[in-house]
Amino acid sequence: MIDYALARLNMVDSQLRTNKVTDPAVLEAFLAVPRERFVPPALRGTAYIDDDLPLGGDRYLLAPMVEARLLQLAAIGRDDAVLEIGCASGYGTALLARLARSVVALESDPVLAGQAATRLRELGTGNATVIEAPLERGYPGLGPYHAILIQGAVALLPDWVAPQLAEGGRLVAIMPKATGMGQAVIMTRFGSLLSRRPCFDAAAPPLPGFQREPSFVF
Repeated sequence: MIDYALARLNMVDSQLRTNKVTDPAVLEAFLAVPRERFVPPALRGTAYIDDDLPLGGDRYLLAPMVEARLLQLAAIGRDDAVLEIGCASGYGTALLARLARSVVALESDPVLAGQAATRLRELGTGNATVIEAPLERGYPGLGPYHAILIQGAVALLPDWVAPQLAEGGRLVAIMPKATGMGQAVIMTRFGSLLSRRPCFDAAAPPLPGFQREPSFVF
């Protein structure tokens, strides 16, 4: 029988601490949330490997190191309201809920949204709300947000991002570099402007709804 508590500890010590994840609150969240509860039963034995885990329907849980560095980059405080785009089965939501005042978890897949709501309820996570809706529109109804986290690689960001961020709010995402490799970026709202800062190289599966439209070449 797998000792999942030990697996979580090994994940934190060997994957996170060794890859520049130093925020005590982020590390504590990863120690507390049972990742194995958010993957299909057949994959629970591999829940803590350093890789993206498939959930079906071209959706994934991000690799723990990538997830942790994105959370650390977002610098989420206890008074922050957070919007999560693409919560999938809810693992990232559970992590965010331990860092923030409130989390709005957006998911377009009805099966995954149902799984996320069930898992969060089972874990007693009372400050997160799962909403089934298109990912590419955000969710202005409960904004603006102090932080927005996108759970997957995106080729572009739509125009709704700035209006849904509070002044000084941060968005973290993985976007392609000119070379085609992925890169974590943080965008911060100042008035009507968004500053953008590249932070570290990272790979992640693409998130549906944020692809570039194909163009014709003559």
